[in-house]
Parts: sequence; C-alpha cells; structure tokens
Amino acid sequence: MTITVQQPGLHSTLQDLGRPGYYAMGVPPSGALDMYAHEAANALCGNASCAASIEVTLLGPTLVFTVPTVVAVTGADVGMTLDGMPVPGWMSQFVRAGQTLTLGAPRSGARAYLAVRGGFVAPLVMGSRSTYVLSGLGGLDGRPLRSGDVLHIGDDVLRGSDRRPGEIVPESLRPPSGGEREIRVVPGLCDYRLTAEAREVLYSTPYAVAVEANRTGYRFNGASLGFAPRVAPFGAGDDPSNVVNLGYPIGSIQAPSGSELICLLRDAVTGGGYATIGTVISADLDLIAQLKPPDRVMFRAVSVEEALEARRDRRLRLERIAMLVQR
Repeated sequence: MTITVQQPGLHSTLQDLGRPGYYAMGVPPSGALDMYAHEAANALCGNASCAASIEVTLLGPTLVFTVPTVVAVTGADVGMTLDGMPVPGWMSQFVRAGQTLTLGAPRSGARAYLAVRGGFVAPLVMGSRSTYVLSGLGGLDGRPLRSGDVLHIGDDVLRGSDRRPGEIVPESLRPPSGGEREIRVVPGLCDYRLTAEAREVLYSTPYAVAVEANRTGYRFNGASLGFAPRVAPFGAGDDPSNVVNLGYPIGSIQAPSGSELICLLRDAVTGGGYATIGTVISADLDLIAQLKPPDRVMFRAVSVEEALEARRDRRLRLERIAMLVQR
C-alpha cells in the first residue's frame, strides 16, 4: 500500500488538522493552510477529516501508485494528469496500480491538496502528522517530500464509508482562489495604536501579496500606516509599532514601522513585540492560503459575531460536501 514520489514538486508536505494546544510551549499548530480544501479532499475519499493529505505549493509532485485506490485533489486549479491524460479537480478519481499522477502549476490559486483513501501514514508528533519544517517536526522527518520517498497509505477511513470514483463537489461549494479577494478582519488587541486615518486606510485601500509569502506568514505591500503618538512603555522600544511582548493568534496582522503588513499563519512564531492591529477570521485564512504575488486583497473590519457566523457557514458548507458524496 505505497506511493512512490518520482518528483516532489516545489514544496510538498504532509499536513492534517494540525497540533493545537501547544502554543504556550512555543509550538505553532501547523496543519493545512487551506483547511477547507484539505477537509473536502478527505471527504471525497471517504476519510476522516484528520487524515493526512499532501499540501502542494505552486508546483506539484509526480507520484507512482503501486496499488489501486481512490484519490481527490482540491484547492488550487492545477494542471493534473493521470498517465498523461487530463483529470479534473474537486472529484474523486480511481487510480490503478502502476499509474502515474502528476500535479502541475496552478492556473489559479496557490495550494492544492491531494488526499488518498485511507490517508497518508506518518508518525504522530504531539497528536498530529503535520509537517513543521522550521523545527523538523512531523510528516516525513519534518521535511518536504523528496524524489524517491515512499508514502504509505493508512486506514483513516470513516466507518461505513464506501466512496466511489466520480463523485464531484459542485462549483457552488468551491471557494474562489487567487485574484482579488475581500478578507475579513476583527480589529486587534492593539488597534488603538493606529491613528484614525490609518484605520481608514487599512480598510479602504488594496494591498498586494509580496514575494515573502509562505506558511509562516504573508507580507502585503500597500499604503503605509501611521501610529498614534505615545510615550513608549518600558520594554516596548522606540518603534511606534512595538509593544511589550504579547501572544500572536493565528491570522494576526502586524505593521512593522507601518511600512508593510504581515499576516501570521499556521507555522508562525507564537509571540513577540509587534502590535497586533487585527486578526483575519478563521474562515478567510483559507482564502489567504490560495493567494500568490501579485494577487490583491481588500481588508474589511467585522465583529466577533460576524466572524463566528462565517465559521458556522464554512462548517455547513463542508457538511453539505460530506452529504453530497455520501449519496
């Protein structure tokens, strides 16, 4: 029950739902950047949502299957072929023993998720198979895939599940990827540090994804932001964007010196001395995962109640996918 990595792609890693609960120890959760796509791919294969998938970034791998199985690829619209023949995404696909699956560069979006029926086997580290490359945790020895790696198929299949190939997620349940996106933000712990004019700028002008965009965080270029005058508290430093150290939630937005924005993601440090001026809501972190330079975003301030409603809507959409493929 194995798959051989013939070509690894640009940055392909094993990811699952992550390892929450270790933030106080300085360990970020990791896990799939686009959780919606990860869970949808697993649903198409009849897996539990915690099953490990391959997160593919910008350029995908070439994989050779030694056993027949069912696979699904979701997320970015990648050029995907099976033995050289094009196959669609967001659909369960039967793969025969000896066949070769290739994921190319995305036509839109940035990350694709490849699930296989049963999930991928890797040692559990703090309850997760997710790869955290910066510390060498999880996945395959804590690193991206390499040519010659052998991936083992697991048994993370939902009880009573009997997925057939050809099941497809309708367009209405596929999130947009790439281009210009609206990103909803809950104003942050240190929003008070911005001037009124800076708040207006933050939520009314576009910001472009910079080259420095990865699993640790995305940088955005755009209009500079001003900070309110103050007498710096002891330990904060002279830069107006600094505060005395605080914890960073996933999705938190910083503006070092007001010159650029940084949105911290699932492999980010857990705390530091930059002011947190806002936090991207959990439902829209999936959208950020599908951005690449020079895609643009418009940030929109929302309430905690609106963020919770968006999270409920996201969960309902995933439940609809699960029901559709169970018919």
